[in-house]
Amino acid sequence: MKKISLILATAWIMAAGLALPVKAADVLRVATEGAYPPFNWTESDGSVKGFDVDIAFALCEKLGRKCELVVQDWDGMIPALLAKKFDIIVASMSITEERKKKIDFTGKYYQTPDRFVARKGANLAVSADGMKGQNIGVQRATTQACYVEKFHSNANVSLYAVQEDGYRDLISGRIDAYVADGIQIQEALLNTADGKEFELIGPILDDQECLGEGAGISMRKGNDKLRDALSQAILDIRADGTYKAINDKYFKFDVYGAEPQ
Repeated sequence: MKKISLILATAWIMAAGLALPVKAADVLRVATEGAYPPFNWTESDGSVKGFDVDIAFALCEKLGRKCELVVQDWDGMIPALLAKKFDIIVASMSITEERKKKIDFTGKYYQTPDRFVARKGANLAVSADGMKGQNIGVQRATTQACYVEKFHSNANVSLYAVQEDGYRDLISGRIDAYVADGIQIQEALLNTADGKEFELIGPILDDQECLGEGAGISMRKGNDKLRDALSQAILDIRADGTYKAINDKYFKFDVYGAEPQ
């Protein structure tokens, strides 16, 4: 696990238009990966931006808390949460039954489809037989990795620490296909100059056991009050237009659950 980097400077929450002194209980330490655009990414100056980050700040404001961002490698995210390195995770973490055994989740704050991507003209069939012997890439410790292990055990699977490394190997031809969130593939690969020779292939992946029921905010078990407050805050920002304003900044459709057009 890489050393956790604390990102300084975040939103100061206002109460009745007046700034109040910061107390320890007012600070909510929020972990994100900073390597998963457009949901979260790290700028050259070290600042972290993206949909997840904006949602976190909006929820902190609803709760009257100060968000303090922590950047954490994905594969160490849950262990670091359990070690109390931060309080919650807002990093596009899918809600799954397996993860629920270790940590707790709010209701979903978005849900987008998972897909395969490959070079145009590769003529790969997204099925167990069609992918047999093919070189498939996926980020480790993800729901998509669970899916590949479950349905494509007869393929040659390469695991990556970050999505960017997997896309790089796909472009260079080291792997034949990659599996990730379809919207993330679109934004991080297909909409780039290097991605013009690639396309989404096969159907939207469907397996709730591995892929979960949408992305939620996670925390240690026993924080029921915080979990319920955050779940309500998600509904509140959906109702008051805050969510839509954030959503429309990054996407052309509602990522809460609707399919892209």
